[in-house]
Amino acid sequence: MLQDDEKKKVLNRIRRINGQVEAVGRMIENEDYCVDVMMQISAATGALSKVAEIVLENHLKTCVTEAMQNDDVNDRDQKLEELIKLFRKYAGVID
Repeated sequence: MLQDDEKKKVLNRIRRINGQVEAVGRMIENEDYCVDVMMQISAATGALSKVAEIVLENHLKTCVTEAMQNDDVNDRDQKLEELIKLFRKYAGVID
């Protein structure tokens, strides 16, 4: 998984995202201007996407790399299947 320094950075991002999401709730309760609420939602969504990017990169550099280098064919096939599923779900480019 993530190295300690990377984990700290990701957890700090998650704390900020939690704050952004809580702010959305407060904005809705206060009946703030819709565009302002949507901007806050967009910021939280973007921040979550960045966290996902960091986790995926780490997964590729550690778990997938390790599976490709070991002699366990089942492990390699499983990691490749996981990646295909991820790309199908999030990239929308593989049928």
